[in-house]
Amino acid sequence: MPIPKRNIQAVQEETLTPPTTLPPTQKIAQVKTAAGKNLYNCTLPSGEALLCELPSKFRSTVWMKRGSFVVVDLEAASARENKIGGEIVNIVGDVKAWMKASWWPEEFKGGKGGLDSEGEEDEGPRMPPSDDDED
Repeated sequence: MPIPKRNIQAVQEETLTPPTTLPPTQKIAQVKTAAGKNLYNCTLPSGEALLCELPSKFRSTVWMKRGSFVVVDLEAASARENKIGGEIVNIVGDVKAWMKASWWPEEFKGGKGGLDSEGEEDEGPRMPPSDDDED
């Protein structure tokens, strides 16, 4: 049975607006790779690698790709006795709006996360210039 549309819209709204403050147990992390079974390898601003779990409310509603940003709760997984170092509690939908927050880490500001140096969307890979353009 498909997920009700109201649930999808609520999750999308949550990912677009940044919270006013970030609790001390939560950190911004960047997704590096998908490890499978709703697990993702993430990197904290300090450079520490972390294995994070995606909760069921985000599964099949919001898609993450390499380089996207997430909010990770480090305390949620500390009680477990396994390799998981955190739980993803939110996904950054509107990167520009989230970067304007005072608690956004300086390490992630700039041309990262799908934005180029002017703050515009990255168009993806480009073709090298042709020989005709070297006039």
